[in-house]
Amino acid sequence: MSATGRIHASARTRPSGASVAAGGSFHADRMSRSRRAAVVTASLAAVCAVLFVTSMTVGSVLLPPLDVLASALGFGDPATDFIVRGLRMPRAITAVLVGLALGASGSIFQRLLRNPLAAPDLIGISAGASTATVAGITVLGLTGVGLSAAAVAGGLGVAALVFLLAWRGGLAGTRFILVGVGVAACCESITSFLIARADITDARAAMTWLVGSAGMASATDLLVLAVAIVVLLPAAAAWTRRLGVLELGGDRASSLGLRVERDTVVLLGIAVVLVALATAAAGPIAFVALMAGPISARLLGRAGDRVLAAALAGAIIVQVADLIAQHALPTPISTGIVTGLVGAPYIAWLLIRAGREGGA
Repeated sequence: MSATGRIHASARTRPSGASVAAGGSFHADRMSRSRRAAVVTASLAAVCAVLFVTSMTVGSVLLPPLDVLASALGFGDPATDFIVRGLRMPRAITAVLVGLALGASGSIFQRLLRNPLAAPDLIGISAGASTATVAGITVLGLTGVGLSAAAVAGGLGVAALVFLLAWRGGLAGTRFILVGVGVAACCESITSFLIARADITDARAAMTWLVGSAGMASATDLLVLAVAIVVLLPAAAAWTRRLGVLELGGDRASSLGLRVERDTVVLLGIAVVLVALATAAAGPIAFVALMAGPISARLLGRAGDRVLAAALAGAIIVQVADLIAQHALPTPISTGIVTGLVGAPYIAWLLIRAGREGGA
């Protein structure tokens, strides 16, 4: 080959300036998104840690944060240990674990169904877990692991029923939500019937549990929920890339090589187990799963793992709500009342915005 031919061949194989610039721009954008994801996730985790310590600091007896940390690590004096480890820490741990579970679960449902209203407490999953738990309390006399198992069975059963009724060659978010709302109404009717027929003591316990509070979880409930989070939250985060592809729709996801039915069932199963165990531990704390996903999505933009960020946002919401429930009013109230007061206007705002965008 002549020298001129070698020069032309080299020019043909050498990347053009435009392609190099495009590659550099893509790499810079990817690095920027990674940095934003790391900053947002670390910030949410830091806020969660600060709220965790604060929840053990405030109360009828104010404690210095350093004394709380020393007691939490096992280096406190007996009086501080009694207040921190015996009275306040179980509730604080419950708020964190329940918030993590609800936040991750809500984000998975909303992304799979591509609808901000697709939260487990609106589409029947929480209602199914609640009905099974109330049945366990009032009919079977279950406690501990048995009650958690009943909640998971109820949540999975309702999820399977809604999935089968809503599936028509694919998973349409609007149809799934409408079917879920109807199934939730049926579950709530069954729950009311069980309470009406129950012994007065069991009925009172069930009604107290149905309000939802971070202060009701037993040590067994916390252990079961903690194990589930340790196992399922990393699994959900590992499936985030597939979740992003599933957001494109069933046909596009299939064309990109995903097994849509299998992946959808696995992700829904993870979300259902998380919300069911959270419900078994603290009762149906409403609207946390609904709000955590949009908050994390707004903070992250196009960056990072929204499931992990949504889990941390859920933990922050529950901790703030529990602090307000315990200390903002003259008489302590349940955590679920605070989240309900905040979540109801949020749903109204979502519906108004959707109506304006849709021209309805």
